[in-house]
Amino acid sequence: MNQDNRWVVPLFDLNYDEEEISAVASVLRGRWLTCGEQTAAFEKEFSTFIGAKHAVAVSSCTAGLHLLVQALGLGSGDEVIVPSMTFVATVNAVLYVGAKPVFVDIAGVKEPHLDPKSVEAAVTPRTRAIMVMHYGGHPAPMAEYKSVAERHGLALLEDAAHAPGARVKGEAIGSLSAGAAFSFYANKNLSTGEGGMITTNDAVIADLVRSSRSHGMTSTSWERHSGRTADYDVERLGYNYRMTEITAALGRVQLRKLPQANQARARLDSQYRERLGELPQIEIPYSADSSGSVHHLFPIVLSSGISRDRFRERLAQQGIQTSIHYRAVHQMSYHKRLRKAGKRVALPITEEYASREVTLPLFPSMTEAQLDAVVQAVRTAVLEA
Repeated sequence: MNQDNRWVVPLFDLNYDEEEISAVASVLRGRWLTCGEQTAAFEKEFSTFIGAKHAVAVSSCTAGLHLLVQALGLGSGDEVIVPSMTFVATVNAVLYVGAKPVFVDIAGVKEPHLDPKSVEAAVTPRTRAIMVMHYGGHPAPMAEYKSVAERHGLALLEDAAHAPGARVKGEAIGSLSAGAAFSFYANKNLSTGEGGMITTNDAVIADLVRSSRSHGMTSTSWERHSGRTADYDVERLGYNYRMTEITAALGRVQLRKLPQANQARARLDSQYRERLGELPQIEIPYSADSSGSVHHLFPIVLSSGISRDRFRERLAQQGIQTSIHYRAVHQMSYHKRLRKAGKRVALPITEEYASREVTLPLFPSMTEAQLDAVVQAVRTAVLEA
């Protein structure tokens, strides 16, 4: 339920009911709150869902990305090709280990993922990895990235924050690279508030991230509590990136609901496209025939003559919440300061998309009346902005 009465249609609403409440109550009755049986069960269920050999629960997708780049041994002097059209965590994970993010342009205004040809052109002798982001839940062209990675001996990683359940030719996102990280933040398809999951088919990477999420220790508190071991050692530098049992319990319920919720998103996406697709003032990224997508976002791109600020203000006046996904990372103040004085990153398509994109409401429990309200508000606003 939308708790903010300002919004007739919020950008997102939780797909929660009594199942989530019962799951949390069960954890509290069990009196074990962190990284125990619920976490292990969630990992097993998520691994099966994705079709990856290993799943490691962590405190956030950001933590997952950090552990993945660390597990690859990346550091000072190494370069990682990244999108700028992403949430800043994609890029920050590279900086955490002292490596250099190399920004590459998107394929187009209707395909806001990394352009494979630009990725290949950006490879240098210092390049060690490519970090792909599946924008809005739409699978990026993994086969093309894998081809580039294999030709140049590079690791391929996925920021799959938007994409739990997305598929490419029947294969799940999260099973097609050295490692992927998923987000369970409050507004994601699978919502637990915070939390994330790493998936990989590489046993070495799985062991490294599993150890590093908990201070590099050789055993967990749950294992010692359960009598499996009495002691522990610290074998490597690690972090406190553990998942709580409450988060895992919520995740298990949400995972069971995810296929149906993603189907609801697909229906809403289709209705939006049918009712807004003929408006000359907007473009809608990706194709209506996007069966592998999980439709995390519904972005539209305004024509250049429309003021985005006025457009969003008109919708807000009618109780329609919108957002922007995203401001280009290379244009953020901190990331500008990292570059040498006068050195400019030229990403014209990313910059065009970033200046014109608006995200409309999309969530599984969205009603026909709410969809009608958004569509009518958009039709009115493009004429007034």
